[in-house]
Amino acid sequence: MDDRLRHLLISLADRYETAAFLNHDPSWFMHQMTDARDQETAAFLAMCLSYGSRRQFLPKIAQLLRMADGKPYDWIAGGGYEKDICPTQQCFYRLYSCDDIYRLLNAIHELFQQYGSLRSMAKDAATHASAECTDVDSVLIAFSTFFRERGIKGLVPAPYTSACKRPCMFLRWMVRDDSPVDLGLWSSFIDKAHLYIPLDTHVMQTAARLKIADLKTAGWKAVSLLTTQMSDVFPGDPARADYALYGYDVAQKTNP
Repeated sequence: MDDRLRHLLISLADRYETAAFLNHDPSWFMHQMTDARDQETAAFLAMCLSYGSRRQFLPKIAQLLRMADGKPYDWIAGGGYEKDICPTQQCFYRLYSCDDIYRLLNAIHELFQQYGSLRSMAKDAATHASAECTDVDSVLIAFSTFFRERGIKGLVPAPYTSACKRPCMFLRWMVRDDSPVDLGLWSSFIDKAHLYIPLDTHVMQTAARLKIADLKTAGWKAVSLLTTQMSDVFPGDPARADYALYGYDVAQKTNP
């Protein structure tokens, strides 16, 4: 990668990693709370539903958090969701019924009973890191496995067999510190140097326009390749490139 492109990416990250990024972004919800367990629970719910059109999924995240009266941890841990969500086949959002969401909340409730919090589960998983499986890999695998074993499909994607965009985004929120967007709640036990770029078709297209990497499909191989490239630009913090790639696209639309 030449110096011109490197400097462009750094300048874009500097410009767009600001509090203004929160506007119309699912990360906005976790910033509306002060308790760490509520923040990470709101972030996890936002992660599960953040696919498709923002105009459609942001109101659905807001709907769940209104049901929780702004206290999603207590709402789930205390079983309050049971009277607010009816397990019917009525559509909640796109492919997912109210029953799907009810079962998701049931699984999170079980997770809270077993581990106490999302943080505790992540910290437990991170202890199994190795040379072959980093702390981030271990956490991604642990979460996807936990929910898959409870019949939750699609809402918590797995690494290696998919691009795993939303869980990678969730870990960016939880791990990156010193950021006006990312909370850094788990920075003490997960190394942000191991985070992955949240990858979708849009990010792939932006990377292709910049000639950063030759990405064919939005799979795990592409995630790993792009993250490796961005580690060279943002040493120790490759996920910061997410802001640069977002910023490049905004700049292109503003100044075509």
